[in-house]
Amino acid sequence: MAYEEIPKEYWTAIKDCDKSYDDLFLYGVKTTGIFCRPSCRSRVPNIGNVAIFKDADQALAENFRPCKRCKPEGISLPAEEWIRQITGWIDQHYKDSITLHQLGDLFHGSPYHLQRVFKRVTGKSPTEYIQDLRLEKAVHLLKDGEQSIADVGASAGFPSTPYFISLFKKKFGTTPAAYRNKTREEKE
Repeated sequence: MAYEEIPKEYWTAIKDCDKSYDDLFLYGVKTTGIFCRPSCRSRVPNIGNVAIFKDADQALAENFRPCKRCKPEGISLPAEEWIRQITGWIDQHYKDSITLHQLGDLFHGSPYHLQRVFKRVTGKSPTEYIQDLRLEKAVHLLKDGEQSIADVGASAGFPSTPYFISLFKKKFGTTPAAYRNKTREEKE
C-alpha cells in the first residue's frame, strides 16, 4: 500500500497516535525516510509525505529506517547509523537554525537521548558538531572569498556577527579578519 492514497481511518489513527492500529499497519515519512507505529508520539507529518506499509519488512524493502522512539516491530536502528543520518542532515542544513528539539522531532528520539547518543558516537554534542561545521565553512569562505566578515558569518550559518567572531577567536586564537589577512600573506 506504500505511496498510495491513505485511508481516512489510518490518517486519523496517525494523528491521534491510536495504539489500537499498531498491529494493522506502519507508516513511513518520505521526507525523513523513517517508519513508525501509528501510536508513535513523534510530530504529525504532512499527509502528502506519508506512506503506509503492512509490516516492517515492506518498509525496510522501500529503504525506510525504523523509528528510534517507537521501535516498530521491535526493530531498532543501531546508534551509529542513527547518528550518521543526523549528521548527514546537519551537513545539508548547517546554515539553518537547528535545535536539539528539532533534531529529536525529525529523527524520532527524545532530545536528551539524542544528545547522549550523539556525544557517545561522535565525541561531540550536536551543538559542538554544528559549530565546528560552521567554522569549517567560514574558514573556506575567508580563504577563498571577498565577502565581509559579517557576510562570511551569515553564509556559514551563524546567527550574529559577534557570536561568529567570538567562536572563531575561541577556536583559532585569532579573529576572522586577522585569519584572512594571515592566509593572504602566506599565499603571496
